[in-house]
Amino acid sequence: MLITSIIQERISVMIELLPLLSILLQQDDQIYLLGGICGGLIELAIGVVALIAIWKIFTKAGKPGWAALIPIYNTYTLLEIVGREWWWLLLLLIPGVNVVILIIVIFDLAKSFGKDTGFGFGLLFLSPIFIPILGFGDAQYVGPAAQSL
Repeated sequence: MLITSIIQERISVMIELLPLLSILLQQDDQIYLLGGICGGLIELAIGVVALIAIWKIFTKAGKPGWAALIPIYNTYTLLEIVGREWWWLLLLLIPGVNVVILIIVIFDLAKSFGKDTGFGFGLLFLSPIFIPILGFGDAQYVGPAAQSL
């Protein structure tokens, strides 16, 4: 009897606290929603800046800037800028090989704009920072790096 009355008392207290718990959960959901919206807007801004920077990189290399907008054609254009053959695009479809190819292309991109290996590592590991530096900075296109090998 005593245990039953204690359980009933606890259940009644929990039922009384449900509206308060509901209000707290709604506020937490709003905070998470606000955080998600802010994070999404920051991510969108970084993406737009990167897209504009890639557009500028393409125009510095004498290629059309709009090529940065077209998914597979932008990679083909990037391969042209660094002096690699079109079939490297096919190598990007092979898992594992594509990572090595992208690293080579990133370092070729740095060399194509007269930058050193350190800048290539910056492009590799901190691309949201170094791509705008390459696009908006004073780097000049010096020609395809792969053809100088």
